[in-house]
Amino acid sequence: MNISGLLNTAAEAAIITSPVNRRYITGFKSSYGVAVVTEGANYFLTDARYYGNALSAVTGCKVAMVDETKDSGKELKTLLGHIFEKHSITTLLIENEAVTLAELERYRKMFPKMRFDTSPRLSEALMKSRVVKSPEEIDKIKKAQRITEAAFDKIVNKLKPGLSEKQIAAMLTYYVYELGAEGPAFDFIVASGKNSSVPHAVPTNKTLDDGDFLILDFGAVVDGYHSDMTRTVAIGSASESMRRVYDAVWSANIDALKAIRADITDKLLDGVARTTLEAWGYETFFTHSLGHGVGLEVHEKPSLSIKAKPSMSLRENMVITIEPGVYIPSKYGVRLEDMAIVTKSGCELITTTPKKLLVV
Repeated sequence: MNISGLLNTAAEAAIITSPVNRRYITGFKSSYGVAVVTEGANYFLTDARYYGNALSAVTGCKVAMVDETKDSGKELKTLLGHIFEKHSITTLLIENEAVTLAELERYRKMFPKMRFDTSPRLSEALMKSRVVKSPEEIDKIKKAQRITEAAFDKIVNKLKPGLSEKQIAAMLTYYVYELGAEGPAFDFIVASGKNSSVPHAVPTNKTLDDGDFLILDFGAVVDGYHSDMTRTVAIGSASESMRRVYDAVWSANIDALKAIRADITDKLLDGVARTTLEAWGYETFFTHSLGHGVGLEVHEKPSLSIKAKPSMSLRENMVITIEPGVYIPSKYGVRLEDMAIVTKSGCELITTTPKKLLVV
């Protein structure tokens, strides 16, 4: 990936070591590696475990191997030294949000005469580039979402009283793999009955009972890119009060989706959903932000929150979630989550699973 405007002068280079940003730059997944961005060329340094595959898979970077049969620290220093000398580098940009103090000290000992820029500049530049998705990135997110939806279709036919939250989470994980995903997007939330009133509940041994709400929050990964969807279903039956809460959340979801467009702020969009829930009398039971960005991480910027600091305006081709919820303490909760691509005057909905209340 090209990070436009990353370097101010030819004498600067960026060292990128965090797994997610390294993958963003190289397009290659690895547990070890150093990406180096210079004005003249990009480089990817890795060890023998990944070197062979990286040679054929990495584009836009020159690939070199750190020989671990020797002193890997000295090997890395030598390889980096050659790059810095070739490009006359005097300043190194560091990911201030990802690099540990120990790692920073290691680089400073390697290159004591180098100036290190530990300001937010590099991390912010990477974030600014990552929040707007390319057509290729959007295609991967859509494929991940299609797998998620297929897994949902499979699980709803299995739901019945007596099945535990842990069993459902395990089945969903199996379906995601079976349908071709790289893996689950995160630890799935499967919460029923009173547990559904906790927004980030962990699956337990609680079994489904007639009259329960069941929240399913899950997703898949395709070539590093995530999907994220939540649906709430009723087991056996749903009372009138349960249906009213569901309709309120559904209304907030639809109103927020209608309000999406480039240049609307994260705070304003969050406020749209809260205003709808306030009209239904449930605003105080919406206890988290409206949504977030999705990409190489399941939670990326922007954060669609009235508390966002600093506030951010949406941009075309951002991929975001819209996930209002209502959580009645010790009773039940409802959340509906969709993913959407921001367009100039609206959005393109990625999620196609219907939102009409399912009673299974």
